[in-house]
Amino acid sequence: MIERMVFIGAAAILSWLLASRVRLYALDRLLDIPNERSSHSSPTPRGGGLAIAVTTLGGILLAAMWRWISWDLAIALSGGGAMIAAVGWIDDHRDLPALTRFAVQFISAGWAMFWLGGLRSLSVGFADVNLGIFGTVLGVIGIVWAINLYNFVDGIDGLAAGEAISTGVIGGLLLLQTGNTGLAMVAFLIAAANAGFLPLNWAPAKLFMGDVGSGLLGYLFALIAVASENVKAVPLLLWVLLLGAFVFDATVTLCRRIAHGERWYHAHHSHAYQRMVQAGSSHATVSSMILAINVVLAVLAIIAWLRPTLFLVSMGAGAILLSIIYLSVERIRPMHAPSRG
Repeated sequence: MIERMVFIGAAAILSWLLASRVRLYALDRLLDIPNERSSHSSPTPRGGGLAIAVTTLGGILLAAMWRWISWDLAIALSGGGAMIAAVGWIDDHRDLPALTRFAVQFISAGWAMFWLGGLRSLSVGFADVNLGIFGTVLGVIGIVWAINLYNFVDGIDGLAAGEAISTGVIGGLLLLQTGNTGLAMVAFLIAAANAGFLPLNWAPAKLFMGDVGSGLLGYLFALIAVASENVKAVPLLLWVLLLGAFVFDATVTLCRRIAHGERWYHAHHSHAYQRMVQAGSSHATVSSMILAINVVLAVLAIIAWLRPTLFLVSMGAGAILLSIIYLSVERIRPMHAPSRG
């Protein structure tokens, strides 16, 4: 156990060192210039997620070599993860067509489901719902959505990295309690890589994560959720609850934009967290508020895990809490302000 703790600590240090080097590169070649859809006001280097990608994917391969995790899991995580990180890195340098990005995402998701053996069932706490072949289809769609939703909500300083730390730590601790030390190691590794990156990303950010990091994080958490469900450890839906602030904001905002006939795949500033910044809150305040919400969601997830009979109650309570918060933001800063005249 001591060597694994040292490994996690070393990952955080390595991520910080790599992020510092990436920042020097990005200052000359990869500046994010503010526009009307931006939540920042000054040019800032992006692509810092490369440090997270190298640290996490490299750590996963080392963990497999040392037999801390299975090679099937490592191949699923690192193979598809490398594809997502690569297309994200290219997209950070120049905008890729949406079709190209989606093609790589679906290929990566299919790769993952093959190595993970599909998604055979879905736990709702007190019962399992058999999915059959539909589970694989659902898994692919879910992974692609996770990639994009994490990218959508990476829009203010410290938010995406902070979410990865809280989800990785809480999810890892739950996995340890189930005896799944391998999956727990992956969750802690993700948290450590983001902990090393966060000092450069917290407000005022000196380095942005970029698509190379945000898309990868969505992919990795989706795979951990599927793998955890398959071994009857932490149910997939509890991972959704842990990531609830991101899932709710991204999903509701997407549906509303589609309903209003907007081009949902184009950049915008309509998410609840972005509108909180527009209403006058600082990046640090908004990110801290969402991390506080994560604590409440984590408590609900723990209750659902300890008391399966309260599983649906906890999920419902999380949905109600997020709905209230979203509606509160809507009241302060409407997503679609009524037109005049």
